[in-house]
Amino acid sequence: MEFTWESGFEIHVSVQEDGATLISANRQGLVSLANHLLALSMEKPGEHFHLDEHNSLEDGSNELIVELVEG
Repeated sequence: MEFTWESGFEIHVSVQEDGATLISANRQGLVSLANHLLALSMEKPGEHFHLDEHNSLEDGSNELIVELVEG
């Protein structure tokens, strides 16, 4: 799976006090995430990607895992 990153992207993931997950991103970050989701949708069920503060997310971000399931 090949990902396309927009230049200047910024993405931060946090878990709020009420348990909700918040994804905060600039325009380039949202386009990058949209590209990742589209690429993942073309794969077979079970494929997934991980993003964290050591892999593309802003410092202090929680890990984000997105998986394609059948259905």
